[in-house]
Amino acid sequence: MKTHLDEVTPPVPLNKGRLIGQKAPLKLKEIWAIRIRLQLAEKTRELAVFNLAIDSKLRACDVVNLRVCDIAQGKSILPRAMILQRKTHRPVQFEITEQTRQSVAAWFEKAHDCSGEYLFPSRVAKSPHLSTRQYVRIVTTWVESIGLNSAACGTHTMQRTKATLIYRRIKNLRAVQLLLGHTKLESTVRYLGIEVDDA
Repeated sequence: MKTHLDEVTPPVPLNKGRLIGQKAPLKLKEIWAIRIRLQLAEKTRELAVFNLAIDSKLRACDVVNLRVCDIAQGKSILPRAMILQRKTHRPVQFEITEQTRQSVAAWFEKAHDCSGEYLFPSRVAKSPHLSTRQYVRIVTTWVESIGLNSAACGTHTMQRTKATLIYRRIKNLRAVQLLLGHTKLESTVRYLGIEVDDA
């Protein structure tokens, strides 16, 4: 005799069909490919988000929560910024390159208001700023626009890109550890996805 338990189908795992594990960082040519597409499409806001995400090496929750006062004084974009990370509650400092400052300034000009509390206000009335979910969707469109698999890339890709490029150039793990604000060198090794022996 069958019971109702025999007819229950097992739940489908949330990550079914998805690539799990660390997301690969972008290569330099991929960064430029995305930048050029955003410039040609005149997506001023997205270009500012993209450049800041790369420069800051911040988690998605910190990127969307950036406030105007975190990176600017009036209409002047600062060359360096420091924010308190939401997950670790530790301060992290990052450089804002000239290219990023220009893209943020262009966003301020287009938005006609740089006095608002959040750098990237939401277009949805319920949320005061761009949501993490919206940011995930935007990152997906970026990577797919240059032919990358969105299952292999994500917001963590944005976070890891600059640190990986810096490590490849200078091969100084301790310097990258300080840049990322990691307390343990092992965390930096895992974060960069490099072999312990190479480190």
